[in-house]
Amino acid sequence: MEANFVRLNKLLAWIVFIGYSACLLYWMFLGFHRGEQTAAELRYNLIPFRTIERYFVHFNAFQFEMWVINIVGNIGVFVPFGWLMPYIFKGCERFWKFSFIFIAAIVALELLQTFLRVGSGDVDDVILNYLGAAIGYLLYSVFRWRQDRIVRVEL
Repeated sequence: MEANFVRLNKLLAWIVFIGYSACLLYWMFLGFHRGEQTAAELRYNLIPFRTIERYFVHFNAFQFEMWVINIVGNIGVFVPFGWLMPYIFKGCERFWKFSFIFIAAIVALELLQTFLRVGSGDVDDVILNYLGAAIGYLLYSVFRWRQDRIVRVEL
C-alpha cells in the first residue's frame, strides 16, 4: 500500500515537473512577445549584480510590474524546481550536485536565449533563478527532515 502511494507521488511529481518545465520554456522563449521580436545584436550581461542593482537603485524608474517580474518572478518561479529535482532525481539529493546540475541547465538556457536573440543572457537571472531553486531545496530538505523525524518517533 505504502509503495503504491510513493509511486503515485513520484508519478505526480514527474507530471508536474514536465508540465512546469514546458511552461517555463514557453515563457523563456516565446512568452512576453519574445517570438515576435528578435534583437539584431546579442544582448547579455556578464557582470554579477549589475541588473539587480539597477532595479534596486533606480526602483522608481521601473514600473512595479516589471520590477516584480524581474526580481521576485526570477526567484519565485524556480522554487518548485528546488523541491522537485531532489525528489525525482537521485543525483540531486546532495545540495552540491543539485546546485551544479541546476546552474548548468540555467546557464545553457540563458545562452540559448541569447544566441536565439529571444531575450538577453544575464548572469543576474542565473543568480536569481538559483536563489529560488535553493529556497525550494531548503524547503524540501526541511520537509524531508521533519518526515524522517515523524517516522522515527512512530517506530
